[in-house]
Amino acid sequence: MMILKTRVAGKDIEAPSEIVNGVLWIHHEGRTFATELGKKKKRHRAGGASGGGDLEAPMPGKVTKILKTAGESVQRGDAVLVMEAMKMEYTLKAESDSKIASIACAVGEQVTLGQTLVTFEAKAGG
Repeated sequence: MMILKTRVAGKDIEAPSEIVNGVLWIHHEGRTFATELGKKKKRHRAGGASGGGDLEAPMPGKVTKILKTAGESVQRGDAVLVMEAMKMEYTLKAESDSKIASIACAVGEQVTLGQTLVTFEAKAGG
């Protein structure tokens, strides 16, 4: 594990980071970002990576808790599920106010990078 130091909008930021199999993983404020090194940039993000706001696995890991159920309404920032990867626990949160359409994983399941874990209903008129 290393600490990545950068400056964003005049603010110094330090974030735990590591390189695993050519992918740089950056963990900051409860979110995880990944970029493949040596290739065109491809970013995966917990929630929203598919463009539709669905919750995707930000890395390979194991689902340890599912905190919401299908049909339940969520607010932006609500914890939806927890997964464990690289000996760390990650809480995946809703990207926007929505309703959970389906949950496509189970507690104890091993998931892969980018796998859709939770889908949300599309907003009417959006």
